[in-house]
Amino acid sequence: MTLHNGIVQALLAALLFGVSTPIAKALVGSVHPLILAGLLYLGSGLGLALWRQRSRFGGTPAQTVALVKNDLPWLIGAVIAGGICAPALLMWGLQFTQGASASLLLNLEGVFTALLAWFVFHENFDRRIALGMLFILAGGALLSWQPAAQLNLAWGAFAIIGACLLWAIDNNLTRNIAASDATQIAMIKGLAAGITNLTLGLAVGGHLPPASIIFSAGVLGLLGYGISLVLFVLALRQLGSARTGAYFSVAPFAGAALAFPLLGETPGWALWPASVLMAVGVWLHVSERHAHRHTHEALRHSHR
Repeated sequence: MTLHNGIVQALLAALLFGVSTPIAKALVGSVHPLILAGLLYLGSGLGLALWRQRSRFGGTPAQTVALVKNDLPWLIGAVIAGGICAPALLMWGLQFTQGASASLLLNLEGVFTALLAWFVFHENFDRRIALGMLFILAGGALLSWQPAAQLNLAWGAFAIIGACLLWAIDNNLTRNIAASDATQIAMIKGLAAGITNLTLGLAVGGHLPPASIIFSAGVLGLLGYGISLVLFVLALRQLGSARTGAYFSVAPFAGAALAFPLLGETPGWALWPASVLMAVGVWLHVSERHAHRHTHEALRHSHR
């Protein structure tokens, strides 16, 4: 039952995050990118703050460890990379990129996460995962290539690729505090990133959108960035990083599938071969057999 719960949590996290990209694409046309990024993360942070208050006063016992002083450098780095810079780049890139293509480009987050984990944080290297990464990179190259006459579209793709790299840095920093309360981590990241991006957006001349769009962006942020992250961490504890990441790899395809009916897009020539290449890469990740011997860093525990 525990394994089944972990699989369900990973798939729900992937679905929530995946569908958030084309919906954000639908919103970004009427909202400044920094303003939209701020509203998405504020929705995540405020929603999770309300949830934590409800749990506290409702008598729900805390089962995880609160953040401590030594966690702050990791958390601050994760907030700057993944909470402030990455969503700003994504929202800017969405202005120039089809929703389906943008969704598929998000596969590169897993590639960059693995590369940093292997070569910076010295995790075990896996050849099958590396082969899958090559297929995903080839698909990403197809999606980001544009002729000179459409250079703005290429810059949009590069911005999304940059967001993937920043989220990969975020993932590798967050792993150092993964034993802490997932809702607390996501709440702090949401509030800090939301306030920062919203302030920057207003400072550069952006304006708050109508209340209906503010509400829509807040709900989207809570579901696609807040609850999705909490579910991902819960799945991580049940399945481990390799299997959770494999199930989460369906996220970009969920977003691409929604983009066509939601945005009425006509797929470009590169979308189909890129989809095949990336699907092969994801299949190699999902079918990976975790058989090597290794050790994990000890998790911090608290007994009340």
